[in-house]
Amino acid sequence: MEQKSDSVVIIPMYNEKENAAAIIDAVIALPHTFDILVIDDNSPDGTADIVKAKQQEYPGRVHLVQRAGKLGLGTAYIEGFKWSLAHNYEYTFEMDADFSHNPNDLLALYKACAEEGADMSIGSRYVTGVNVVNWPMGRVLMSYYASAYVRIVTGMPVRDTTAGFVCYSRRVLQALPLDNIRFKGYAFQIEMKFTAYKYGFKIKEVPIIFVNRVLGTSKMNSSIFGEAVFGVIRLKWNSLFTKYPNYSK
Repeated sequence: MEQKSDSVVIIPMYNEKENAAAIIDAVIALPHTFDILVIDDNSPDGTADIVKAKQQEYPGRVHLVQRAGKLGLGTAYIEGFKWSLAHNYEYTFEMDADFSHNPNDLLALYKACAEEGADMSIGSRYVTGVNVVNWPMGRVLMSYYASAYVRIVTGMPVRDTTAGFVCYSRRVLQALPLDNIRFKGYAFQIEMKFTAYKYGFKIKEVPIIFVNRVLGTSKMNSSIFGEAVFGVIRLKWNSLFTKYPNYSK
């Protein structure tokens, strides 16, 4: 029997039929063994059927959670984190389905945690300048300055606070109060990083090049962005009245 992987990559999908098979193939082909958990929010385009075919192709490596509807990115990841903990994975990854995150960079994120001692590693667009390809300049500036704004408000020493390409060690997911994470959209990414930072976990940013999706449709909208802007102030305010455990080594 093939040795079970210590790593699972959570890939939320909604209407990703153009990317689903290719992203699964790319992750499975990597030299380190990464299992995959797809969380599909009842995509009407048949995404789940493509994933089920890949489950037959890669038995035991590809897993699928189907949800009743579009419940938000944050809730998808929380469900995935709990699934990962229940299945005893040591490292749990967040990754987009649309190849904006290069699957090869999973290896660098894994190395940062498994070999270099980080509790959490972030695939960062901004740790070595601005490494974004094919985005309109307005969106690049919005994202870059949003991250700077979050850094100023929270005091968190992370350059790419809204990054969705992340590796969590098991001890982080076990420690964080997953049921208390409130945000659903991109502010979810900020809240997870901020909470891990307040708990004293070691966070390492790994430089990546982010490429805008070629196939399928972006799920970004202004309400998601608004949640991030105003949610950050609430996060910081609430933190002033919260006592955090200290997990720094």
